[in-house]
Amino acid sequence: MPRVKGGNVARNRRKKILKLAKGYFGSKHRLFKSANAQVMKSLQYAYRDRRQVKRDYRKLWITRINAAARMNGLSYSRFMYGLKATGLEVNRKMLAELAVNDKAAFTQLANAAKEKLNA
Repeated sequence: MPRVKGGNVARNRRKKILKLAKGYFGSKHRLFKSANAQVMKSLQYAYRDRRQVKRDYRKLWITRINAAARMNGLSYSRFMYGLKATGLEVNRKMLAELAVNDKAAFTQLANAAKEKLNA
């Protein structure tokens, strides 16, 4: 029985991997075996980090809100509890944006939260 080589299918498969590996350092973008291993690992990192980015942003927003709340004499948790008690529904992304760019508006929210906490 004659030996069957990969032909077009194998070449196309390898070219696809090497194209994905473009820009990698050293043999990782030249040799199929090491390129394939690195591409698989890179795809795992991409999958994981699409979720991790969301966590990182939430962490950043909370840090910014906490810093601004403490300037107004509240901790983050007391501030958020006070906002919830007032019935103001503002997400963390918008609160962080206010904390950085519009300190006066954030101060008004903090004062509203303080009043509700003291009442």
